[in-house]
Amino acid sequence: MELEKHYINRSGWLRAAVLGANDGILSTTSLAIGVAAASTTRNPVVLAALAGLVAGALSMAAGEYVSVSSQADVETSDLAREKKELELMPELELEELTKIYEKRGLKTELAKEVAIQLTRYDALATHARDELGINEITQAKPFQAAFASACSFIIGGLLPLIVSFTAPLNQMIYYQYGCSIIFLGFSGAIAAKAGGSVIRKSILRICFWGTFAMLMSALVGYLFGVKVS
Repeated sequence: MELEKHYINRSGWLRAAVLGANDGILSTTSLAIGVAAASTTRNPVVLAALAGLVAGALSMAAGEYVSVSSQADVETSDLAREKKELELMPELELEELTKIYEKRGLKTELAKEVAIQLTRYDALATHARDELGINEITQAKPFQAAFASACSFIIGGLLPLIVSFTAPLNQMIYYQYGCSIIFLGFSGAIAAKAGGSVIRKSILRICFWGTFAMLMSALVGYLFGVKVS
């Protein structure tokens, strides 16, 4: 009999990678479409896509690092506080752990025995997992999130940049949209496969919102009516 396959251990880097790839495709394409709608030459479109790629990758890396670092700081602070409470009032902490297990369905005697055994084994790790919801799998990893996000953004953003170089100028908007939908669908399928979720649902979701974002970007370019040469 095969062991169950779980995907929660991928949640940290997968979330950052999916967000980075989709944002790389979507934001770079939207920027290129917006400029293409108001441009009569290729250079502004290429420059916009390139600038969006570089700025977006750096922004995603910095944003992920700062946000995940903030989460890590909260976790570290909570763990330090929990460690101090275990030293100062171990009886109250044991009672608190017992009540947690009772709420999960264990009888009082069994809940207390489980709490005692796990406290003897590793009190801080037990409270971190069962009281605070912190464990090795879901613990915040700032560098991992920043690296995954930046790399995936670059990979995603390169695709519309290549289209900016190669697509016919008078049909740039249509090529950018068509290719980006394919890229987004592919990205959604990979993300769903890696995360063990429904592939069709993931593809439909990202393609719908991607279409909306690119439509709004093209509308901005047309509304301003400024031709960039």
